[in-house]
Amino acid sequence: MHMPLPDVAVIARRAEIARDLRRLMPRGTVVDRAAGLSAYESDGLTAYRQQPLIAALPADRDEVAAVLAYCGREGIKIVPRGAGTSLSGGALPLADGITLGLSRLNRILDIDVANRTVTAEAGVTNLAISHAVQDLGYYYAPDPSSQIACTIGGNVAENAGGVHCLKYGLTTNNILGLEVVLLSGETLRLGGKCLDAPGLDLMGVITGSEGLLGVVTEVTVRILRRPETARALLMGFARVEDAARCVGAVIAAGIIPAGMEMMDRPAVAAAEAFVGAGYPLDAEALLIVEVDGPATEVAAAAKRLEEIAGTAGATSLRTSRDEAERLAFWAGRKAAFPAVGRIAPDYYCMDGTIPRGRLPEVLAHIGEMSARYGLAVANVFHAGDGNLHPLILYDANAPGELEKAEAFGTEILRLCVAVGGVLTGEHGVGVEKRDLMNEVFSADDLAHQQRLKCAFDADGLLNPGKVFPTLHRCAELGRMHVHGGKLAFPGIERF
Repeated sequence: MHMPLPDVAVIARRAEIARDLRRLMPRGTVVDRAAGLSAYESDGLTAYRQQPLIAALPADRDEVAAVLAYCGREGIKIVPRGAGTSLSGGALPLADGITLGLSRLNRILDIDVANRTVTAEAGVTNLAISHAVQDLGYYYAPDPSSQIACTIGGNVAENAGGVHCLKYGLTTNNILGLEVVLLSGETLRLGGKCLDAPGLDLMGVITGSEGLLGVVTEVTVRILRRPETARALLMGFARVEDAARCVGAVIAAGIIPAGMEMMDRPAVAAAEAFVGAGYPLDAEALLIVEVDGPATEVAAAAKRLEEIAGTAGATSLRTSRDEAERLAFWAGRKAAFPAVGRIAPDYYCMDGTIPRGRLPEVLAHIGEMSARYGLAVANVFHAGDGNLHPLILYDANAPGELEKAEAFGTEILRLCVAVGGVLTGEHGVGVEKRDLMNEVFSADDLAHQQRLKCAFDADGLLNPGKVFPTLHRCAELGRMHVHGGKLAFPGIERF
């Protein structure tokens, strides 16, 4: 659905704002015509669309700082955007705001093997970091399915995960330093190449803050040595519940796989038709479990996994014979989202997280909901950490189907919370889950979170309308400690 059109007075300011921005930035980096702005009207949550007032495309930190300082002085709203792969509407534009596109900040600035770090600008893609160090025998562990396109700055904003997050953690566990530009144009450096930084953990605050506090322009990430050996096992099951119970049995056995993913029959069929990974089409559920490390350790773990799968009722079992086959197993999983797009005109991708032990129960409930709403669903998720990605299939051109899909998704998220889970595992809150935040947080909880935003963005200009279901003026909330009109936090290099 399209968002409301901007106020006439705001439209009248477009030419004035564009002229001011062109004084700050090189020719061709300010987009103010409708044809050009259409490229920025949506992110991965394509059910919602709105052209921004203007798109500004800076090429470095100084241009970002100049645009933010200008917006701060003039009271103009601003929405940061990486590659636009957000599935929660985190980069949904505002009709009266500037979209700040960061894709031109695309340089890898430093590769430091001695400290096992890479420093990259925010617009560098996730996969490009691993490619930059692969010949040195290293890689960057977090690997979202969109890693070929999503940017490291966007990964920080959403605290992205991926299929290997079970063993190696999310973005927050793999970054060491950030460069962040505030709305004032001031630049903060948080952390660095060392394993720990003094002072408050503001890097943890910024990670996952969805562009509400500042704009990340540079990231220092931790790189890891490629494991000596890695094997992936395909486990087919006749019942989804059996596969879900196998997940719990693996963890209970003390095995922490590098990745453990589950797909149900519709997702398996779509992925196999798309990629040809060799998935068993007769399985109601498929587990992909990968173990890595020294060869002897991997062999022992793989043998134990085969035993666990057999006890859990696996109807088929294959272990990758070489690296090419291992990558093929993962190729199907990583292509699951676009693959499902071939079997329905539209799909709505959910992102809730539950305790692993509740998987069978939750999947059964989702099946009941699917029948009740009359909408098919394909389940693809990070089984090891309980991060569900049900894909609700619908046709946006069919009257009422989008609304049914949204209601179905809302019920799934409420179920996740009811069984002890949370609203999001890695996609963020954005606009998609904003109005469900009261399901998890009390009014006092949300007020305290907004007080933190006030410390960084007192006028509420950074990505407004996202995350918080009810906005309060900072004066109502009471501001956090401010010194001389600027943030007063210890342990930060400021310039």
